[in-house]
Amino acid sequence: MSKRIRPVFKHFKKYIFRGLLAIIPPALSIFVIHLIYVGIDQRVTGVIERFLGFSIPGLGIILVVLMLYLMGFIASNIAGRKLFSFLEYLVRRIPLVNTTYQVGKQLATTLSLPEKQVFKRPVLVEYLKPGMWTVGFVTGTIVDRSQNNEILLKVYIPTPPLPTSGTMVLVRKSQTRDPGWTIEEAMKVVISGGIIGPDYVV
Repeated sequence: MSKRIRPVFKHFKKYIFRGLLAIIPPALSIFVIHLIYVGIDQRVTGVIERFLGFSIPGLGIILVVLMLYLMGFIASNIAGRKLFSFLEYLVRRIPLVNTTYQVGKQLATTLSLPEKQVFKRPVLVEYLKPGMWTVGFVTGTIVDRSQNNEILLKVYIPTPPLPTSGTMVLVRKSQTRDPGWTIEEAMKVVISGGIIGPDYVV
C-alpha cells in the first residue's frame, strides 16, 4: 500500500469503526421492536381478526404498546426484578448473546438517566494522580462539619464500559472541572471507552 493511500485508508477505517459503534444501540433497539411487532402482527392479530371476522387497523401497534407497558410494569415491581435478574443470569452464560445483552443494557441505562435524575451533571475529576482526569457524575452534595460545614460534591465515577459499576468519591467543587458536556454525551464517552463522544473540553 502506497504512502498516499495509507492515510486515506486509516481515516476511512477509523470512522467506519466509529460509525459501527454508534449505530449498534439504535439498530439493536429497532431490531427488537421489529421482532415484537412482526411476532404480534403476524400471529396474535391474525388470530384475533379471524375470531372477530374483520380486521382492526392499527391493532398490531396497539398491542405492541400494551405489551411494552406490561413489561415496564412487571420490571418495576419486586417479582419482576427477580425474574429479569434470573434471565440476566442465564443470558450471561451464553457468550455471543451476553455481549448483545450488555450493549442493550448499557443503552437502557443511558436512556433511563433523564427519567431517574440520578446524575445531576458530568464533571472531570483528578483521579489516581494529579493531572490525570476521569469522567464522573455529580449525584448530590454532603456537608463536611469538620471543615466549617463545607459543601462537598458526591461524584460517581463509572467503570468503562459498564456504567453500572464504579466508585464514589467526595471532592470539593474546586477539585472538579466542568467539561461542558451533557449527561448523555458523557455517558457515551464512558460506554465507548472514549471512542464516541465530544471532541472538546471547555
